[in-house]
Amino acid sequence: MAIGTCAVLLTAACSGSGGGTATGPANGPEGKPVPGGKLVYGIGADANGFNPNKDSYAPQTYTMAGTIIEGLTTVDGSGQWRPMLAESIKPAENGSQWTIKVRKGVTFSNGEQLTAEVVKANLDAQKASALTAAVLAPVRGIEVLDESTVQVHLSQPWMSFPNTLTSQIGLIIPKSSLADPAGASRTPVGTGPFVFQSYTPDNRFIVKKNPKYWRQGLPYLDQIEFRILPDFQTRAQTLESGGLTAMATQRDNDIVKFSKLAEQGTYQVHRATGMSVPELAFMLNTAKAPLDDIRVRKAMAHATDRDAFIKTLRSGLTKPADGPWSPDSKWYSPGGYPAFDLNQAKALVSEYEKDKGPIKVELMTVPDQSSMQNAELVQDMWNKAGMEISIRQADQADLIQRAITGNYGAIVWTQFNSADPDGEYSWLHSRFAQPVGSISINMSRIKDDQLSAALDAGRRTGDEAARKTAYATVQKRLRELLPFIWVDHLTTSSVIAKGTVKGLKQYELPDGSMGKPLVGTTTHKFDHIWISR
Repeated sequence: MAIGTCAVLLTAACSGSGGGTATGPANGPEGKPVPGGKLVYGIGADANGFNPNKDSYAPQTYTMAGTIIEGLTTVDGSGQWRPMLAESIKPAENGSQWTIKVRKGVTFSNGEQLTAEVVKANLDAQKASALTAAVLAPVRGIEVLDESTVQVHLSQPWMSFPNTLTSQIGLIIPKSSLADPAGASRTPVGTGPFVFQSYTPDNRFIVKKNPKYWRQGLPYLDQIEFRILPDFQTRAQTLESGGLTAMATQRDNDIVKFSKLAEQGTYQVHRATGMSVPELAFMLNTAKAPLDDIRVRKAMAHATDRDAFIKTLRSGLTKPADGPWSPDSKWYSPGGYPAFDLNQAKALVSEYEKDKGPIKVELMTVPDQSSMQNAELVQDMWNKAGMEISIRQADQADLIQRAITGNYGAIVWTQFNSADPDGEYSWLHSRFAQPVGSISINMSRIKDDQLSAALDAGRRTGDEAARKTAYATVQKRLRELLPFIWVDHLTTSSVIAKGTVKGLKQYELPDGSMGKPLVGTTTHKFDHIWISR
C-alpha cells in the first residue's frame, strides 16, 4: 500500500510553470503510434473506491482512476512536478501563497467545464474531508481571482505544495461528482483520456477512449480492461497464456523469468529506480500495547534478518533498507539502525516480559502470496526472539481502514516512494497522529517533537543543504523510535508487458517534458500506450 504524495524543491516549482496543450507525437522512438486496440492489464488488488475526496487511494487506485481523473499537477521522469490541469502554479510570500492558473478549454466527460470555481470546490472538499483534511492543514484560505485563477493562502511556507497536488489531493472531479460522493466512489468522472465503462468489484474495471479528450490525438487505445488478480502466480500465468497484455508485479521470480524473455523481444520489463522505489517495512502501531514500548520495537528490529529476506524472497535482487530513502537518493543519511542480533532481541524481550508479561502481536497482511511470505518469514524471526506472533489476513480495503483507524498491531507495509522527502510529512508528523479509533494519516501514530521539528524545517526552506540536514534528523529519529521495521528497497516493483505494447518507456507530458513508468504516485500514464499490429 502506498498513498504517498510527492514533493520537490522551490527551484523545481518555479521551473514547472507554463506549457501549452501537447498533442500525441506523429512518430516516436518506437515508431508511429497505431490508434485502436485494447490493453488488458493485471493488478494485484481492487480499489477502496474512486472518489479522491472520500476514498483511500492505494497504488492500484491511482492506476485505474488515473485513466479517468486527472490532477492539477503530475510528475516527470526525474521526479519533478509538472503542470497538468493547472497551466502554471507560482509561489509568492516565500512559499506561503500559491497562484494556480487553470488550463482553459478543458471539459469533463459529462460536459461540465473545468474552471477556477471547480478547482476551488475540489480543494475545499479535500480540506473538509476527514481523510485528507490533515494534509491540507496549512491551507487557511482558497480564493477565486477570476474564471481561470485560484489563489491558495497558507499559514506557513510550503515549498513543495505543487507536489502535494500530484497525489489524490490534487485530483479534480466535476461539481456533480462532488454533490454525489457515493456515485463518485463507484462511477468516476474526470477530464482524462478515458471514460468509465463498467466495474465489477474484485474482478475488473473497464474504461473506453474519451473522444473529446483535451490533448489532441490522444489516447491511442480504444479500451483498457484492468483485471484484478491478487495472486502473483496466477497473474504471471495469465500474461503468458495471452489473457493479459501487461501487468504490475513485485515478485522476484517474475522479474528473473520475464527479464530473460525480454532479451528475446517477447516481453519488456520496467523496474522502479531511485526515489520511486517503495520500501517494504512492518508498520507498528506505537499507540497500542505492547508496541507502545520501545523495547519491543527494538527487539523486533534486532530479530529481523534483512539479508535473509533478500536471499530467500527476492532472489538477491534488492538491497537492505534502514529508512524511507535508499542510498542512491541525495537525501539519504546513513547510520544508527539496529543490526540483526538475535541474542540482543531475546534480552529485550526478557526484560519487557519481567515488567509487563508476554509479548503478543497480531501481524496483518493482504492475502496475496508475496505478502504472506513476508509475514510468515518475519513471524518465524520474531517468534525465535520469544514473541508470540499471529497472522491475520485482510483484503486491501479493510487493511487500509484498519491502518488509518489504528485497529491493528503490525502490518506488512509498502510506502515511501515520494519523489521528495516532504511527501512523507503527513505520515510521520505528530500533528497527524490521532488516538486509536480516530482517522489518523500518521498511521503508525508515532509522536516525537524532534522528528516533527525536522519535518517542519524541511518543508519551510528551499535551501538544499538545510533540507539535507533536516532530513538527516528525520532518518536518525526514525531509526531510534522504530515505528517501522525496515526490510528492503523494492526495486522488484515492475511493469511487465508483451513486446507489442508500445509507449511505456517514456511519454510526453503537456508541457513537453518526458515521463517514465514507475515514477510518481501512479504506475504510468496510459494515454500514450499503443499496440503494434
